[in-house]
Parts: sequence; C-alpha cells; structure tokens
Amino acid sequence: MKAWPFFYIKKKIMKRSKAKSINARAANSLVEDLQQYFVTHLDEVVDTTDGQSSFQPVEWLRDQGLHGGGIRYVASNEVFFNRASVNVSQIHYDDDASKNLASATALSTIIHPMNPFAPSMHMHISWTEMKNGKGYWRMMADLNPAIEDADATALFTECLQNAAPEQYELAAEQGDRYFNIPALGRHRGVSHFYLEEYCTDKQQADFDLAKMFGEAVIDCYVSIFNKANKTHLNPTKDDFAKQQAYHSLYLFQVLTLDRGTTSGLLVHDQNDLGIMGSLPAIVDKALLSSWLEKMLSPQDKLLKAIVNTLSDEMPCMVDDKTKLALASAVREHYKSNPKALNMQAKGNTVPPTVENHR
Repeated sequence: MKAWPFFYIKKKIMKRSKAKSINARAANSLVEDLQQYFVTHLDEVVDTTDGQSSFQPVEWLRDQGLHGGGIRYVASNEVFFNRASVNVSQIHYDDDASKNLASATALSTIIHPMNPFAPSMHMHISWTEMKNGKGYWRMMADLNPAIEDADATALFTECLQNAAPEQYELAAEQGDRYFNIPALGRHRGVSHFYLEEYCTDKQQADFDLAKMFGEAVIDCYVSIFNKANKTHLNPTKDDFAKQQAYHSLYLFQVLTLDRGTTSGLLVHDQNDLGIMGSLPAIVDKALLSSWLEKMLSPQDKLLKAIVNTLSDEMPCMVDDKTKLALASAVREHYKSNPKALNMQAKGNTVPPTVENHR
C-alpha cells in the first residue's frame, strides 16, 4: 500500500508556527502520531485498486500560520466512507499577552462509514495549556451506530474500560450526560467516554494515558469497521434509510448541543470546513423539521435556521457550501443569543475555552 507522502505534510507544516511550551510540543507529537496511526490502519482494511491512501491531507492556518493551524485527512473513498475526517490542530498565543490561553493541541476525528451496519465513531484527545501554567487533557470517544450491533457495543465498551480502568466510571457517566439529547429523549450513540479537564500530579502518566487510550480506541474501532464491512455485503434501501435518519440525528446533536463545535466556530472562522467535517454527507430535512416543535426557545430559532440552510433537493446533501452556511448560521445564532450557550451539552465541568480565546 502506498500512503499519501508525509514529506508533503512536513513541507506544509513549515508555514505554521509551533507553541513554545515543551508540553504543548510533546502533545502535538502525540496527536500527530495518533493521526498517522489511525489513517494507516483504516487504509489497511480498505481495498483500493491503485494502492493509494483513501485520505487526502488538507491544511488550514490560524492567522496565516502566525498562531498555528492544522492538517486534516479527509476521506476520498466513497465506496467505504460516507464522510470521514481525521484532524490535528495546534493553536497558540505565545505572542499575545491579552490571551489567557497559551495553546490548545487536539486530535479530533469522526468516521461515518458508507455501510449502514458499520457504526460511526467520534474521538477527541486534546491538551490545553493556560498562561498561568495549568494544563489539562480532554479525552472523548463514542460509538454511534445507525443499526446497533450488541456485540460491537459490548466490544467498544470493554475497550474503553480496559484503556482507562481508573477513569472509566466517571467518564462514562459524563459521556452519558454530554451526549444526551433532551428534546428527543435519547442519546447520540450507544457507548460514551468523556473525560474533561483531566490532570494529575503524574504528568508523564497522563501523557501515557492519552496515547494508550487513543491507540486502544483506534484498534477497537478498526476491528468493528472491518467486521461490519465483511459481514454485511448487501445493505437494503431500508438499511440506508435508517442510516440517513441517524445521520440527521447526528447533525442535530452536533449543531444544537455540541459545546466543542460551537466554541470552535465562535473563536474564529478560519477552519469552518474542518470543524464541520464531522457532519454526515446526507440528511433528512423533513425529519429535522419535525423536531422544531420539540425545541425550547431560542433553540427553535437555531434549528429553523439550520433547516432553512439545507437544500430541498432529494437526497439532501451536506456539501462544502452547505457546511459553510451551517457554520455561519450557528455562529450568528449564539452571537445574537449568548445566553443560549448555557443550553448546550456539558459534563461535570464547563471549560471556559471560548472566553480564554477572546
């Protein structure tokens, strides 16, 4: 297998400045390694006739690279992927005394397979460092099937338990709360891990946990992805309809509840396509519209803006133009209704990320 050349990425990275902190640089190396690990392992289970990677690298720059930026790998193989993005970014404000935030370094990935029996998976691992020297990890992973497989759910949950046995109980409880969708009386996904502001007095152990957690989740998910593709060779129209309904739910949760997505959009507009990379390719506009009556004010206005942004064509495609319009709709809603941020999902704590970026 011939992967996309990493010399290309190294050349492009020269445009982006790096954070000065030793810990931030170590965290950046960690998430870049996990990014390559994930892309490589996904490529190993995806059949390609030309030996090329199923993912293409795309770079974005924060303030023309002065304050960092990132590289995301975007899936181009439409046989296996509905939408998939494996993102790494590092932004920093070493030169700006007005910022409380020193740097934020993250791996954020979402895989939406084409096969409706292969579950979607979201994972986020990030290191945030403040100007006062405080730093903490954020670790998330959740399995999101359109058609649940009990064995896959059990395997993924067991993986999370084994990867972080001391942290699992708290993280699972926070995950169930964070990925709850009150308006619909259900969760996004079936197995959740959400560890916020994690930091102990054993710094190296924390770094090791982040690395081992990421690798364990990747290994487990690739196994689930591979098995589903080999087991369910001929999905029906009904199977794809279930997937489209679930993808509509996924978009709904991300755009109306996900605090990380909203925070990223409010900080700047220089990576809107990257932030919106988690959205599936096709959704059901009519289904989304049917949920308007379930929304509390002012979030009903947000959902209406989202619905109005989507095309009336069938199928309703979420292309790049639509993603940019959705990003703008979410940004404008919270600028006009800042108190609505309190209605978003949260775990036990709410990191003041948005304020720290201002």
